[in-house]
Amino acid sequence: MYDFKALYEANSVQEAIRLLDEHPDAVILAGGSDVLIDTRSGKLAGREMISIYGMDELRGVSIDDEDNIRIGSLTSFSAICRDPIINEHIKVLAEACSMVGSPQIRAIGTIGGNTCNGVTSADSASTLMAYDAVMETEGPQGTRRIPISEWYIKPHQVAMAHDELQTAILIPLKSCSGYTGCYMKYGMRNAMEITTTGCSVNVKLSEDRKTFEDVRVGFGVAAPVPIRAHTAEQAVRGKEVSEENIRLFADQTLEDVRPRDSWRASKDFRLHLCRTLAEDALREAVRRSGGVING
Repeated sequence: MYDFKALYEANSVQEAIRLLDEHPDAVILAGGSDVLIDTRSGKLAGREMISIYGMDELRGVSIDDEDNIRIGSLTSFSAICRDPIINEHIKVLAEACSMVGSPQIRAIGTIGGNTCNGVTSADSASTLMAYDAVMETEGPQGTRRIPISEWYIKPHQVAMAHDELQTAILIPLKSCSGYTGCYMKYGMRNAMEITTTGCSVNVKLSEDRKTFEDVRVGFGVAAPVPIRAHTAEQAVRGKEVSEENIRLFADQTLEDVRPRDSWRASKDFRLHLCRTLAEDALREAVRRSGGVING
């Protein structure tokens, strides 16, 4: 059984904000794939719930007037996987979302829930980090846009007040134009597995495909929150596409990651994963970009 005090259903963003203000201990219920599990386990037992699942205005992917890819916060993982805008401009995000849970979880789980629960293992987070995503929230004071680099405060805490609602995730077209990416994760199983470490590597090659014009890499479960490995990016930017520089890139990721020991994996094993996944994902991203690795 699910032990919650009351369930309220919001039919609009403003109604949800009002309910959050009136019920300061309430929890937002979107797809429920995380919240209902925590309720049943006792972590959220006895709390009030505010369901926003019926708010279709927060679903879908579009390109807005400011040339951002706009992903509504209630857009499911399965919808992202098959969306034509995502697959044209940022296919690596579809790849990452395809690795979330099971088909049933992907059908009900939302990208908003995945980014608002503040966990470093969120499969979508490392790609959103790599592409400088911006979180849009709505609250009593109006609309705020928060760069993802400022979004994650600490595990299970994001830069959103209780009476605010995340409404969309924005990815500037200029941040993803010309890039090709690859997302890789490691888990003990091939499916239905929480990420032990995840890595999203995204490259923009020169016109002749021989030089790293730019490289971006985001990690999950490589620190208390999702992170970018800027040192690795800078190490190969403007350099030849070669085995030597791919190994340099992988080595340099270790300057930025800060994994920890847990029952899932030791710190040392996660350091090994960070380096290995970065190397393999960069090599695959180059291949997908039509590049040829020298040496």
